Amino acid sequence: MLQPPMISSPLKQTSEIDWVTPLKNYIRQTYGDDPERYAEECNTLHRLRQDMRGAGKDSTAGRDLLYRYYGQLELLDLRFPVDENHIKISFTWFDAFTHKPTSQYSLAYEKASIIFNISAVLSCHAAYQNRFEEKGQKQAFHSFQASAGMFTYINENFLHAPSTDLSRETVKTLIAIMLAQGQEVFLEKQMTDGKKVGLLAKLASQAASLYAQATEGVQDNVSRSVFDRSWLHLVQVKTNYMSSLAQYYQALADDDANSHGTAIARLQIAEMEGKDAVRIANAFPSTVPAASNLGSDTGASLIEMTKKHVARVQESLSSFNKDNDFIYHQTVPAEASLSPVAKMQAAKAIPVSELYQGQDIQRIIGPDIFQKIVPMSVTESASLYDEEKAKLVRAEAENVETANGEMAASLDYLKLPGSLNVLKGGMDQETTVDDEFRRWCEELAGHEPFNRAFDQLQADKASILGILDRCTKQLDMEESICEKMRSKYGADWTQQPSSRLTSTLRSDIRSYRGAVEEASGSDTQLMHTARQYESDFDEMRSAGETDEADVLYQRAMLSAGSNRGKSRNGIGSPMSPNGEGNLLDDDFEEGGMSVMDQIAKVEDLLRKLDLIKRDRIQVLKDLKEKVHNDDISNVLILNKKSISNQEKQLFQAELEKFRPHQNRLLQATHKQNALMKELTKTYGMLLQDKRVKSEQAKYESFSRQRNAVLTKYKKVFQAFNDLINGLMRAQSFYSEMKDTVDSLEKNVETFVNNRRSEGAQLLHKIEQDKAANAGSQADRERDRLQQLMERMTVDPTGSPTKSGSVRPAPASRTSQSNEAYSTKSPPTSPPYYSKPPSTYSNGPSTAKSPISTLSYQTFPQQTPAEMASPMTRDAYQSSSAPGATEAYNPMAYPFQSPTSPPRPPSTQRNHHYLQQQHQQQQQQSQQQQNQFLPQNYVPPPPPPGPPPSAQGNFGNPGYPYPSGPGGYAYNQLPPRKSSAGQGQNDPWAGLNAWK
Repeated sequence: MLQPPMISSPLKQTSEIDWVTPLKNYIRQTYGDDPERYAEECNTLHRLRQDMRGAGKDSTAGRDLLYRYYGQLELLDLRFPVDENHIKISFTWFDAFTHKPTSQYSLAYEKASIIFNISAVLSCHAAYQNRFEEKGQKQAFHSFQASAGMFTYINENFLHAPSTDLSRETVKTLIAIMLAQGQEVFLEKQMTDGKKVGLLAKLASQAASLYAQATEGVQDNVSRSVFDRSWLHLVQVKTNYMSSLAQYYQALADDDANSHGTAIARLQIAEMEGKDAVRIANAFPSTVPAASNLGSDTGASLIEMTKKHVARVQESLSSFNKDNDFIYHQTVPAEASLSPVAKMQAAKAIPVSELYQGQDIQRIIGPDIFQKIVPMSVTESASLYDEEKAKLVRAEAENVETANGEMAASLDYLKLPGSLNVLKGGMDQETTVDDEFRRWCEELAGHEPFNRAFDQLQADKASILGILDRCTKQLDMEESICEKMRSKYGADWTQQPSSRLTSTLRSDIRSYRGAVEEASGSDTQLMHTARQYESDFDEMRSAGETDEADVLYQRAMLSAGSNRGKSRNGIGSPMSPNGEGNLLDDDFEEGGMSVMDQIAKVEDLLRKLDLIKRDRIQVLKDLKEKVHNDDISNVLILNKKSISNQEKQLFQAELEKFRPHQNRLLQATHKQNALMKELTKTYGMLLQDKRVKSEQAKYESFSRQRNAVLTKYKKVFQAFNDLINGLMRAQSFYSEMKDTVDSLEKNVETFVNNRRSEGAQLLHKIEQDKAANAGSQADRERDRLQQLMERMTVDPTGSPTKSGSVRPAPASRTSQSNEAYSTKSPPTSPPYYSKPPSTYSNGPSTAKSPISTLSYQTFPQQTPAEMASPMTRDAYQSSSAPGATEAYNPMAYPFQSPTSPPRPPSTQRNHHYLQQQHQQQQQQSQQQQNQFLPQNYVPPPPPPGPPPSAQGNFGNPGYPYPSGPGGYAYNQLPPRKSSAGQGQNDPWAGLNAWK
């Protein structure tokens, strides 16, 4: 017996392509990664396509192979844009019916072709099942529905089909064929099971309707040479056959309902439809092409099926007519008056999402081949999801912290569990020495008393003040000598007053002395603290050294008024060894709970609270770990195309996996609140007893005394640490101050020595001037008288002086003083080679002064007699004072000339010009000094330098500057040769070279 034939769709064929090279190029260009790292993944995808081309059309293995390749294409599309503009691969597929090739660069075309082949494989798998068996019927019914679902997916997701087999009309026809055949398979199953004829009529009517829809589409495709004509014959036979079956079973149902005339009319229609089916079946070609996917026995099977059905209909019709004629005598209605047979749909297209359910789809598709590559958009979405997870964890952590804080605050307010020790006689534990107190005593052990340290501070302070006193005395003495010389020589003593030069040094001395005085105040406070806590230091030091901290602690407790055996009123405590008993031995009242029972209940509640706290902490830890390990990158990749507008919904759905942990934390909080209420009530009842109140008051008194002892010795220990730190700071201060005042003392000594050398040179110059003036006084008086005589002449025609007897004008004071200079210079003070500290000196300058050349350019023309004088420029330079550095400018202070005869106008103009030049030089010099001074330091004014006529070698490094910047010299004058008979041992020798 042959089973009714079924139509199955042919598969599309394709050409071979290369996946490896285009994917590697895109990975290198877009992701910036080494493509060789993904060589295995690229080869795996390429092998999948090769295997897909040889998939069998009638096995589940072929279906799964096609679906695995399709699933990997879906995952690939989320990372790699395969199209004409990015990864350019030409996919060539041949039409399943016309076998025409079609090529496109779109990955959607590749996926649509794969879906078509999956549908075709499912239809083939269903058509080849043995439907005489129940298993075959079930598999055929499922596969036809699945095939219709896959064809429906093509029409819903792929538009503008490039080939005929993927066009909407063709696919719609295939859907109708698959659903009609699925309905037929279900009808066969119900007929085999012997279901009611009314149900069978409805199922057959639905099948006939589906075949009628399919007939229209097949006829259109046959006319366009898409489908083979044999498909049209088959669906036409099935349409008439199913219509005949519907009328036949409805007739049987009407007969059962005593509608015998209607049943006869329906049997007549069934006979007519059956004969049409037999006629078309007889016209079915004896041979069918291979592309139609129909067997060679299709025609014979159709003829056998239709003839057998017509014979059964005719037999029933004869029997019904006979019964109606002899028994029922009902009128047979016309065909037009009959109502259509009702329909019942059994076959429905199975969606792709329901085709593989559970883990089955993951097993078939396998792991994501390119899971190591994550697109940037997915990474951004994952970071947003991580922030949502962080918010959840922070909120739960805050709730846990709040709950723990509330528990701790409540227990602290109730003084639990520590207060239970009082009721259980646990004060013995409280009388032991505190560990922190023992540590304080151990740290004080081995420290010497502070007397020696304070003595050392006093010695350092006295040494510093002695140095400051010596510096002040040296500066006062130098200033006194300078002023005495000024009062002796008057205006001739042109040395700058010391008060201007020593302002910085004296300011430093005052500031250092003030700092030492302030430090003395701090030292006094430290000494006061040491004396205040001296006895406590000794006690704690002794206790730490002898390991008797507990003895000191007990003694302090006793002195604080704590007596374990007596209370404040002298009554014995029931907690003491000699007391009258313990609270645990007594009951509150008869019939009530004992103290022990109530304490046990409180402790049980405390244990439950502690268990809740530990459980809550563990749940939070598990939640954090689960959140940390949660990765939805794959989910985001799978939903990449639809996530743009539904990120929040997707995140909320994913966060639901943490809901159990959140619920457990919430339940723990509620349970804690209930337990705390019960604990408060139970503990409050326990504290209502008078004896409990009495013991609690005693314990609180004891706690206050203990806290007072610890507070006292903590203050002592803090004072000890403050003393140590204060003494260390004081020692550091005095050490730094000692170095500072030592440097100051050296600077003062250098300054005084330079002033002495400068004064010696000035004194020598004054003596030379006096000797020169004594010899020329008579000549000046004679010249003056002669000039007076010439003015008194009575000759009206001649000038007061004759042209032939013109005498040179009297030499000015400057020219007269120049005669005192010679190439031989008197000896100077011994050289001083100690280098002053950099605090007050900036080093010599090598700049050349312009004053040495201008000194002689502005003097009037000299007479031959004056030019014949041995006083030349070279001789002046060799006999002048050593050159000064730019840091010293003698013209910074006005020159005070002694009382003398009037000077010629030319000499006065020269002197005024030199003053302007030196003032400019002083400004430049001060600017250069500021470049080398430390920040915020104001140097003292420079000492007066040599007069303008004695600066021929100003700034020359070969001639050391005796005074230096600020009066601190680097080197003293070198010894000079002297031709005069002046004293060689005179300490003020050389002062005559100064004006």
